[in-house]
Amino acid sequence: MTLDDVRNLDFKDMPNWPLPGQLAALCLLVLLVLGAAYLAVFSSVQDEIEQARLQEEQLRQTFVDKKRQASNLVALENQLKQIEVSFGTLLKQLPTKSEMDSLLTEINQAGIGRGLQFELFRPAGEVKTDQMAELPIQIRLTGTYNELAAFVTDVSQLSRIVTISDISLTPVGDAKLSRLVMMATAKTYRALEAEEKLSAPK
Repeated sequence: MTLDDVRNLDFKDMPNWPLPGQLAALCLLVLLVLGAAYLAVFSSVQDEIEQARLQEEQLRQTFVDKKRQASNLVALENQLKQIEVSFGTLLKQLPTKSEMDSLLTEINQAGIGRGLQFELFRPAGEVKTDQMAELPIQIRLTGTYNELAAFVTDVSQLSRIVTISDISLTPVGDAKLSRLVMMATAKTYRALEAEEKLSAPK
């Protein structure tokens, strides 16, 4: 078929085309169908390949993370043992239930020893955690600034852990005497007894 023959073909009258034209049209149609099918299948395969590639990257990153953790496992276990030893040492600095009264007496004596007047020394209810109990004590003292500062220093140097927070200082009386009223909350902590740990909140 010549180029002029191809130009003269009527697409509405395809059944009456000469045999070479029909074969060419059939081949073109088959190629179009195969091309469309290939693109459809190829695009889905491409999506699967992309998903597999992303999954491979995630798995590789997970493997690297696990390998790093495994290589640090011994060091982490040693660090955990050191933390447990340090925590046990700190727990030993906490008074037991039977020692709480003597600790409260020490705090009281620290104030009296500095010439302070206790207007309030009121222990509140204990707040228990899974390892220890916190005992807040509301205190109100009267004295000079230096006496109050010395009292706070003495409390910080007690053999047991005592913290002082919520401090407020208010001048009282004659300004020449420079006396202050200190309101504060002293907190001390004690280790829980074995039976208390069983019933303590987690």
